[in-house]
Amino acid sequence: MSADRLSDRALGRTTLSRQLLLERTAMDPLVAVEHLVGLQAQIPLDPYTALWSRLDGFRPEEVGRLLEERVLVRIVVMRGTIHLVSAEDALVLRPLMQPVLDAELARHGEFKDVLNRLDLVSLMARLRPHVVEAGPVSPTGLRAVIEAELPELDARALAYACRNLLAMVQVPPRGVWGRTGQVRTTPLDSWLDRPLARRPSLDAVVLRYLAAFGPAAVADVAAWCRLTGMREVVDRLRPQLRPFRDERGRELWDLPDAPRPDPDTPAPVRFLPEYDNALLSHADRSRFQAVSSLAIDPPVKGTVLHDGLVRAVWHPETTGATARLVVRTFEPLSKRVQATIAAEGRRLLRFTQPEADGHEVRVERVA
Repeated sequence: MSADRLSDRALGRTTLSRQLLLERTAMDPLVAVEHLVGLQAQIPLDPYTALWSRLDGFRPEEVGRLLEERVLVRIVVMRGTIHLVSAEDALVLRPLMQPVLDAELARHGEFKDVLNRLDLVSLMARLRPHVVEAGPVSPTGLRAVIEAELPELDARALAYACRNLLAMVQVPPRGVWGRTGQVRTTPLDSWLDRPLARRPSLDAVVLRYLAAFGPAAVADVAAWCRLTGMREVVDRLRPQLRPFRDERGRELWDLPDAPRPDPDTPAPVRFLPEYDNALLSHADRSRFQAVSSLAIDPPVKGTVLHDGLVRAVWHPETTGATARLVVRTFEPLSKRVQATIAAEGRRLLRFTQPEADGHEVRVERVA
């Protein structure tokens, strides 16, 4: 099959569509989280902004309820970072991503020399019952559990090993809208009272990646998950995929019947959180990148898409009773575009700070 060529604009519109960013949908939040194969969540409230930009009538309390009911969980998966995923997906994704976490242990600047000398398999088997019995614990509490059982060893290093080897999940109220709480963790299978998947299918997960982020190159799949061996996976899946080429001639793969909207489909203004998988899940980000470098001095809380490209960054600047948001653009934008961005920014403020007396947005050029 010959490979059709897709422009960056066509790729951008396609991925925006898969990411629910071309138009808001009435999709249930749980269904949306699973469709997106999780939302990056090392900043606890980032998933709420991400879902607000994607879902029509989104109610953040629903996500908080699902966390408290253990239908959604916060756990380290893709790229070794905290994600908000469904409980069902956590049981599949967490064992698949174990090689990423093993590699982190082997190269950690502070702990690798200590950990590489230890029999971590035996030590984790010894510690796990005590960690489970302790219930969700803070980092300090986890170190106390380790010190009680293994006083002769480095508790800080072993706590890091527990994070990477015991499939620790962060529990509520951490990440619940309207509440605060320090990090407390416990093993995922104990929290859900279900075992991790014994033979999870990486092939099935890669197909889900393409459904949410495609079309994509092998390097893009690897950038999303940080696993090695993605070429072999894609080669196995080739009979199920349709080939494409991008503007630079890279080979891309996609699901044959997945939606690919017209490149001229309007792409509305969207505010994304500081970390959003839509912008982090491709080795080549040309489909979204309007400028050669997106590096910018803080403060930065998130990015702004206009016409399908990253045009600005944003951060709150609230003082007194008025909620304010500052948008800094990378290039000159027309007054009409600035007004459109400001209007969407005010909607975001009304979502995040509904109790404020006023909601103001300032649009300015990056210095």
